[in-house]
Amino acid sequence: MIDRRLLKNFDWITFALVTIVSLIGIMTIYSATRPLPGSEHPSFYIKQVYWLGISLLCFILVVSIDYRWFEKFAYPLFVIGFILLVLVLFVGKQGMGAQRWLPLGPLSFQPSEFFKIFFIIAFSKYLTNLGQGTTLGFKEIAKISFFFLLPPIIVILKQPHLGTALMLVFISLGMAMAAGIRKKFFVLILIIGIIAVPFMGHIFWGGLKEYQKNRIVAFVEPQVDPLGIGYHINQSKVSIGSGGFLGKGYLEGTQGSLRFLPEGHTDFIFSIFAEEWGFMGSIGLFIIYLFIFLRGLDTGRRARDPFGSFLALGVTIMLTFYFVINVGMTLGMMPIVGLPLPFMSYGGTALLSDFIAVGILINVRTRRFALFY
Repeated sequence: MIDRRLLKNFDWITFALVTIVSLIGIMTIYSATRPLPGSEHPSFYIKQVYWLGISLLCFILVVSIDYRWFEKFAYPLFVIGFILLVLVLFVGKQGMGAQRWLPLGPLSFQPSEFFKIFFIIAFSKYLTNLGQGTTLGFKEIAKISFFFLLPPIIVILKQPHLGTALMLVFISLGMAMAAGIRKKFFVLILIIGIIAVPFMGHIFWGGLKEYQKNRIVAFVEPQVDPLGIGYHINQSKVSIGSGGFLGKGYLEGTQGSLRFLPEGHTDFIFSIFAEEWGFMGSIGLFIIYLFIFLRGLDTGRRARDPFGSFLALGVTIMLTFYFVINVGMTLGMMPIVGLPLPFMSYGGTALLSDFIAVGILINVRTRRFALFY
């Protein structure tokens, strides 16, 4: 029997907002993949409907389990996630110059999408175990770097997936700052970082694949090769700009349907949306996302224990990072790093991991009253 207190305290607002964004995403995928004359409509939007159904089932499962259960199995989940990342290097499926997917029967999935959640759970437990009032110094930062960050980042960069690697860095940085970093140590790290930038930049550049270097060149100077490395960014700007103030109208956009903008249903889905719904529609979409992020921060503030607070904060940082980077790269304000727009971009694994993440968030908010549980 379902506990009525869970239904009463359930965060219907966040659930409604992410569901609305997901449905907008399916509508936009349908529009972006409209067929050329004489060809059939690709089934991307139908597959996304199936994945939304699977994601909702997993969401219900995650919300049903008390989030403190995750604390008990935090480190085993982290180890399992890391093993899956390593497996990708040996038996992973290749595609578009990367090796990020593990085959699972007729389907395939990206372990790195789920590892981010395992990472947040394990890191939340670590910070909780430090105890309230403990500030992070050299010893703690070294442990975090060598045990939590460096091993998965090295493996993920091998795939390669720069966006996910950066995501782990930002999540850990945000959560560590929330836990508290000693001021002297923070200043020292900042100074060392500034001094090391020229040297690390050279090493970082040398370790990038050719297509990753092209993306950075296209970001800095998109007009250097408008029909080559700058094509995506330029076409994305054209799509967004052609939407004007009110947009062309649903199913009236041309950049995606006529194939001027590649990947319009995945990484560049916001460009397709902006072309059809214009400036006003984009502002409306941003407001929905802003509500989700603010609701996440409020959940962290109201959580009944530190573990719940860190979980909510980590998930909120992750979703915010996804949004900022994706929209930033479609506007040409950030380099293309292959990160989808949460709940909107086509992709089963990404949508599933988004709903699992928001399931954890709602789980924490639903069980925020200590007297009831």
